[in-house]
Parts: sequence; C-alpha cells; structure tokens
Amino acid sequence: MQRDPTTGTTAQHGPSVSPPRRATARFMLSHPFHAISLGFGSGLSPVMPGTFGTLFGWLSFAALAGRLTVLEWAALITFGFVAGIGITGFTAKRLGISDPSAVVWDEVVAFWLVLLFVTPETFVGQLWAFVIFRFFDMVKPPPIRYFDRHFSNGFGIMIDDLVAAFMTLLVIALWRMTI
Repeated sequence: MQRDPTTGTTAQHGPSVSPPRRATARFMLSHPFHAISLGFGSGLSPVMPGTFGTLFGWLSFAALAGRLTVLEWAALITFGFVAGIGITGFTAKRLGISDPSAVVWDEVVAFWLVLLFVTPETFVGQLWAFVIFRFFDMVKPPPIRYFDRHFSNGFGIMIDDLVAAFMTLLVIALWRMTI
C-alpha cells in the first residue's frame, strides 16, 4: 500500500480497481446480461428498485401464466436462478458493487416462485404475497440475513431472495392453515 500525497488515501499496487459505476439505461443496453440483471429496466428506478423489480416479476408472471404449465414454470424458475448466478454476478462486477440495488433479477425469479405456489389466487392474495415478500427482502430477518451476509457474487445476490421466497411461502402456508 502506498499513500497518495494529494488525497491522503492509500492505494494498493497492482491492477487498478475502477470506482463503482451507476446503473443507467446506457449501461443496461451495453450487454444482454445487464438488461436481464436490471429487470429489463425495472431496476433503474431511482426509488425502491427491488420493489419495481418485484412488480416486473409479477407482471411478467401474469403475462406468461396462461402460456406455461407448472412444469414449464418450474424449469424457467430453476434456469432463471442458475443462470442468474452468472448473469447477476457479471453485472455486479461490471458495476463494481457486490450487490447493486439496481440488479433485480433475483427479485423477479424469487417472486415467480412465490406466485407459482399461490396461483390461482385472487388479486388480493397475490398482493399480500407481494407485501410479505417485499417485507422479507427489505428487512432480511434471520435466516435471510445469514445468507445475505455470508454469500457473495452472483450466488449471494440470488440466494437471499430465494430464501425470502421460501419464508413468504411459509407465512402464506401458516396463514392458510389457520383459516
């Protein structure tokens, strides 16, 4: 490490690390993986990009719901999760941030999983699933917090939302058992 006399900061020798980048429409359009990672633009929202990514997941699920069987949804969600590990990791690396808020593919795939298990359901039921999922994704109570803190790269980005989806489904199942 060497101290920079002009700024007073220390720098490491070796390959330079670029400063974090901001996700923009131009960045998103620069590579197909970025478009997927940023939820086809939903993650570019300046406020609550995760919420907008989840909304995109909900809308895309609704658009495809009548076209895919449960087995096809399961395959799409599995593929979306596994591919998402590499895709979101690639985008995060390019942005220079370990888990950028603009990367919302994890919310999309995780909420598809939730909707797969709560559908067919009324709009109000899906809305409650949305609210519960967003709560778990934002607050990150245990065990979600464990996964968020102990895993990194694309797997870390994807896994905590998958756990949030399972927690959401658990709450919905427990609620259904009481009524």
